[in-house]
Amino acid sequence: MIEKYFKTILTAVVVLVFLSTFQAYAELPELLPRQTFFGGQTKAAAKISPNGKYIAYLAPSPEGIFNVWIKTRGSSEKEADRMVTEDKTRGIDDYYWAYDNRHILFLKDSDGDENFHVYATDIESKTTKDLTPFKEVKSQNLLLDEDFPHEILVGLNKRDKRHFDMHRINLETGSVVQETENPGDVRWWLADADFVVRAAVALNPTDISTILRVRDSADKPWRDLIAWPFGETGLLEGYGSEIAVAFTPDGNALYVQAAFEEDQTQLAKVDAKTGKVLEIVARNPNASIWNMPGITLYDNAAVLFQPKTMKVQAVGFYYLQSQWQVLDPSINKDFEILKNIRQGIFYVESRDLTGQLWTLYYYSDNSTGAYYFYDGNSKKAELLFETAPHLAKYTFAQMKPEIIKSRDGVEVPCYLTLPVGVEAKNLPMVLLIHGGPWARDNWGFNGIVQLLANRGYAVLQVNYRASTGFGKKYLNAGNGQWGVGIMQNDVTDAAKWFIEKGVADPKRIAIMGASYGGYATLAGLTFTPDLYTCGIALSGPSHMKTNVEAMPAWWYLIKQRWLRRMGNVLEDDELNRRISPYYHADKIKAKLLIFHGVNDPRVKIEESNQIVNAMRKNQKEVVYVVYPDEGHGISRPQNFMDALGRIEEFLAKHLGGRAEPWQKIPGCSAELR
Repeated sequence: MIEKYFKTILTAVVVLVFLSTFQAYAELPELLPRQTFFGGQTKAAAKISPNGKYIAYLAPSPEGIFNVWIKTRGSSEKEADRMVTEDKTRGIDDYYWAYDNRHILFLKDSDGDENFHVYATDIESKTTKDLTPFKEVKSQNLLLDEDFPHEILVGLNKRDKRHFDMHRINLETGSVVQETENPGDVRWWLADADFVVRAAVALNPTDISTILRVRDSADKPWRDLIAWPFGETGLLEGYGSEIAVAFTPDGNALYVQAAFEEDQTQLAKVDAKTGKVLEIVARNPNASIWNMPGITLYDNAAVLFQPKTMKVQAVGFYYLQSQWQVLDPSINKDFEILKNIRQGIFYVESRDLTGQLWTLYYYSDNSTGAYYFYDGNSKKAELLFETAPHLAKYTFAQMKPEIIKSRDGVEVPCYLTLPVGVEAKNLPMVLLIHGGPWARDNWGFNGIVQLLANRGYAVLQVNYRASTGFGKKYLNAGNGQWGVGIMQNDVTDAAKWFIEKGVADPKRIAIMGASYGGYATLAGLTFTPDLYTCGIALSGPSHMKTNVEAMPAWWYLIKQRWLRRMGNVLEDDELNRRISPYYHADKIKAKLLIFHGVNDPRVKIEESNQIVNAMRKNQKEVVYVVYPDEGHGISRPQNFMDALGRIEEFLAKHLGGRAEPWQKIPGCSAELR
């Protein structure tokens, strides 16, 4: 009788849960196929040529691979846009106009090995030339100059795999000449207005201080101009493309981004002779400079220069959302017009050499955004394209900035995305942890986030301490705090914050991420095993000592910074064992899905092999998927769609969300191991 009574109660509970879940899903928007989010129907990165004649953009080829397309500005509708590059594998994710207005430049590696080559495509003949055809050599630090339209400067580790020397390459002849030799500590180079390499950002391998080094001319000796002690720039050590922004036209000063006696970064004008700060050009006491791609050639700092005079016209700052600070009155009216063209936030993608013709990207959290052309002469804007017009008819979730209080009282900036149409109560939640770890999550439309929200999950992105863009103190607070310290505590506290608020179901919490986000996933499952139901890790290091030992040769200097910020796991065995998930695999209770690219040079596949073997030795359940033609991430469209399908089914199985069934994709290289 008692047994029958309990069976009746149990049946009633199951029915109620089922009805509740059914009702919740019935209120969600229609389940959108993965192909809708990530199929080959999108466009991006509209950039105007220096002479203002052409607009280039990224769009898929007939095979669905991203390539560069060209349109002639002002051409008739009958003149079709034309695809000028012909990549057939991983696609092109960024490019540059050469100042000859004839070549498109882009970097591309082989199956994710990160040995990037510089390619030049002639937009008339559609022929593509490899400008750096050197085996196992990586290209970076690409510089262009309008007065030298047929030349580029690029860093190559051709002489020594650990270091990048600057080379001058002729686009017409293909000649490659080493111009500046790396003394062994330089991470980034900068040329002046005469296209002479005159500044370098170096990283002292002994004390991890950042050095801004200059010379007066190509035949003069180098000298240290400014030296910042470890942790004092407000930026990640050695990130020269952010610190050394540009020379003034006369070469007597530089624009430098750093935290000059403040917590947030500012833009300063620095004397090239003495290192004295001549002027703080732009500052915001509550936000650092916006380091986000957008301004051509100044990719890592949102500093808008007048192309001819190099006068600073506007600077972008970013805390929870971006905001522009206009400095040049001559463009006040332009910015007033631009901010009212479309709802959301914009950044400047490119301008022609006159500074009057612009391309801009407008975006928001719940729409995919659009690119516009703006004529500063007529003060008129024209829609170039919606990035994904096929998505305009659908309803997407809002990404809301949230500030949570950590266990030690510090405010941790987060972004919370809730599924549309259901009450924000007792939801399955996915913590999506950014990589780096010295990076950050930003506000805006995110395809992965929206896919998860469409499936019924609340998505939480946590800018844990060590994240960049929130001030020097916040960045440095992550030092020595991996795994069992503040960095992981911030993630844990954020999850518990929304559990306590009733938003998240404590029995349906997942953690997911790539690179450091993959490590945070493994750390979450090992060090807080009762918090998570399941986890998904892509290219996540599991054994910190072996991970550091296997770093690529060109990370020679970066390795020293890692050891200083993470802790010296090479010499401190107790630390390594304490923060490496590998040594705690027996504590894992949650289900785990792991992805890894065989060619990953940053986090070798052995990192995943180790944790998988350790789990299986302890009879723990893990699904392991590898891709022989991928590196530190999944780029080939077939592989990316395959991984998304596996993620969907995995989460649905363990958290109970909706899913489009996984299916085998032709051309996908996935292997279950």
